[in-house]
Amino acid sequence: MASATTIKRRTQAPNPRSDEQLRDGHESEEEDYSDAQCEKCGSGDAPDELLLCDKCDKGFHLFCLTPILIAVPIGPWFCPSCSNHKTLTKFPLVQTKIVNFFRIKKSGDSTLKPCRDVQKRRKCLVLSKRKKKRILFPFNPTEDHGRRLEQMASLATALSATGTKFSDQLTYMPGMAPRSANCAALEDGGMQVLSREDTETLSLCKKMMERGECPPLMVVFDSKEGFTVEADKFIKDLTIVTEYTGDVDYLKNREHDDGDSMMTLLSAKTPSRSLVICPNKRGNIARFINGINNHTPEGKKKQNLKCVRYDVNGECRVLLIAIRDISKGERLYYDYNGHEHEYPTHNFL
Repeated sequence: MASATTIKRRTQAPNPRSDEQLRDGHESEEEDYSDAQCEKCGSGDAPDELLLCDKCDKGFHLFCLTPILIAVPIGPWFCPSCSNHKTLTKFPLVQTKIVNFFRIKKSGDSTLKPCRDVQKRRKCLVLSKRKKKRILFPFNPTEDHGRRLEQMASLATALSATGTKFSDQLTYMPGMAPRSANCAALEDGGMQVLSREDTETLSLCKKMMERGECPPLMVVFDSKEGFTVEADKFIKDLTIVTEYTGDVDYLKNREHDDGDSMMTLLSAKTPSRSLVICPNKRGNIARFINGINNHTPEGKKKQNLKCVRYDVNGECRVLLIAIRDISKGERLYYDYNGHEHEYPTHNFL
C-alpha cells in the first residue's frame, strides 16, 4: 500500500473557486486532495498515479483508465465523462477508396479475393503441432467480401479520426532510431527467437494484409473505452492476430511523452539503446487493442491476447497472439501487467 501523501492538482489550470471564496475575496493557497479516490477502483492508494479531472476534480488512476495511460499527460486532462467526444466521420464503404487507403497491391485476380493458402498452412501446422508443443497459426480472413470491406473501413475510420497513417510494418523515420539500432542481440537477458515455421506464418499474414485479406477484426467506438477492437469471427488459440507497428524511436527520446500506446521494442542492457514503438503517427489495428489491468480475477478473465517480443531474423518484433479461443463479438485485451517469464511487466511502458 502506498504511503499517504498530499495530492496536488496535476495541472497548472486554476482551481475552481467557490461562491463563498469569491465573496470573501480569498481562496486557499493550496487545496488538500489527500482524500481523493479513484472513481474506478474506489482506492486512494498510489497517489502519484492518481489523476484529477480539470473540470470535475474526480480522480482516476493511470492504470485504471481504459486505455491505460503510461504517464501523467502534459497540460489539462479531462475524465471520460467530461471529455467532449467528436462525432465520428465514418470512412466510405467504397472498395476503391479502401484499396487506396491501405495501399492494397492489385493482382490479376480479384483484389480482395480470400486467401486459400491459409487453409493449406493451417493443415500443415496442425500436423506439425503433433510433434511440437507450440505452433503459431495465421489469422483466418473473413470469406465474405462485403464484410471484409466493413472491417477495413472500421479501421480506416479510427485511423483517420486519430490522424494516423496506416502502416503494417515498423517504420524508421529521420531523426529517430535507425533500423540498424533494432538489434535483438542487444536485449538484456535475451529474447525469444521466432522459429522458421512461425516466421513463415508471420510472412503469410503480412502477404495476406498486402492483398487486402485483413484479420477478422472490427474497430468500434465505445464512449468509455474509446476506440477498441472486437473479433468479427472465431479466432483460434495461438493465432497471430497482428503485429504491433509504428515509428521506432529511442526510449530516452520518449520518456516524457504522454502517448498511451507506446510499446517496448527493445530493452537493452545499455538503457540509451532501448527502443519503443510509437504508433501515434503511423500504425495499424494494434494501437486500438486495449491492454487489460489484470490485478483482479475479472481482469485476468478478460485477457485473450498475449503481447510477445520476438527475435525475427535478428530484429525485434512485437506480436499479439491469441492465448485461447476467442468468440465472435468478444473484445480483445492483451496483458498489460502480467508477471510472466516470457514477457514480464517491465516490457510495457
